[in-house]
Amino acid sequence: MNSSHSSLNRTLKLYQVILFGLAYMAPMIVFGIFGVIAQTAKGLVVAAYLVSLIAMLFTAYSYGQMVKAFPTAGSAYTYVRKAINAHLGFLVGWAILLDYIFIPMAIWLIGASYLTAMFPVIPTWAWILLFIVITTLINIIGIQVATGVNFLMMAFQFLVIAFFIILSIKSLLGGTGAGALWSVKLFTGDGQSSLSAVFAGASIACYSYLGFDAITTLTEETVHPEKTMPRAILLTTLIGGVIFIAASYFAQLVHPDYLHFNDISSAGLEIAKEIGGNIFGAFFLSGLIIAQFASGLSAQASASRLIYAMGRDGVFPKKIFGYLNKKFRTPMFNIVLIGMISLLALTMTVATSTSFINFGAFSAFTFVNIAVFTHYFIRERNRGPAAFWKFLFCPLAGACCTLWLLFHLDHAALILGISWLIIGFVYLLFLTNLFKKEPPELSLGENKEDYPHPLAN
Repeated sequence: MNSSHSSLNRTLKLYQVILFGLAYMAPMIVFGIFGVIAQTAKGLVVAAYLVSLIAMLFTAYSYGQMVKAFPTAGSAYTYVRKAINAHLGFLVGWAILLDYIFIPMAIWLIGASYLTAMFPVIPTWAWILLFIVITTLINIIGIQVATGVNFLMMAFQFLVIAFFIILSIKSLLGGTGAGALWSVKLFTGDGQSSLSAVFAGASIACYSYLGFDAITTLTEETVHPEKTMPRAILLTTLIGGVIFIAASYFAQLVHPDYLHFNDISSAGLEIAKEIGGNIFGAFFLSGLIIAQFASGLSAQASASRLIYAMGRDGVFPKKIFGYLNKKFRTPMFNIVLIGMISLLALTMTVATSTSFINFGAFSAFTFVNIAVFTHYFIRERNRGPAAFWKFLFCPLAGACCTLWLLFHLDHAALILGISWLIIGFVYLLFLTNLFKKEPPELSLGENKEDYPHPLAN
């Protein structure tokens, strides 16, 4: 590796890294999966988001600790490989690949569901195909969504959410829904709710937080990363959680009857029309589609980049997966592959697709938490009173939370996820000649001149 690849300019400050994380998160996703969570958690959406926030804060803390230990552009794969074991790190990377592959599919499916709700004459499959074709062509050409544009779109999302809350308050004071700004049923349910339902809802709600871990890819470009990155990761998670809880709180008050939506996949639009009529409904839909389009564009680019890195580093056949288009310098085959895989959205629901994604995420999050314990408490032998909380209690509590949520995922997601891990294990045996050698190491975050990060300038 030459020096131009190993050293990046450190220019990003705390607020810029937080904005990057929030832009990647796409705050309006809370409305995209509101109906699914409402029915899964049996009306206890706020409780589900509170549980998911606690789990994600533990994990965000662990990511911050791993950045301190390994202050380079990293990921769950990198941290587990360096802190625990290279072979286990490979399997974590394999699980993350499932996450990356299915994220574009879920994003486009959510966007298509909302567009169908607004324009019922056009079927959902037509919107899905349109999303796939447009984003695939843009990513092949290599037109990146500039950071400034991302932030403008994020600001628009904040504006839509703010209007949603204001109109909700006005409607509630006028007698809509719960008819008040507080209801104990938000936390007690209707008698049919249970703690198990809350955990099941939380396992889907965690989809909203995906993106806070993407901040770690900017470590080498951040000023004083040892201090800035842990704060940015925690603050991004906390700010995102506050937004999700506030939005779901008012949405649930306005429409407490979680059993009756025209379509749970577009429940947010239904509620938006209830509080603001068709005009606000159109404004709301614009914000959601802009967020979904930008997020889908970046997600497809990120997934294709990960597969490209695996091809370049010998994990996959280099001639196919490590190929760059000579004209556009983009991994064209990988981009098209992600688009083709996303056609599975034609046969899936929002709940199932997000569960598939969360299997990879929860698997990775669990082992990042364990990596903190292994690196600091076991290897570095940090055993003082403060270390007990920092390197034993918090990471193991985080691992327990994410593992618990993992087991509350949709059964189809668990079957697919476990099958995917079995395939990865067999492939690992092949790559390492039955563990006789180390698996190939991915240089994720490096060689950025070959194929730059889709969300960062």
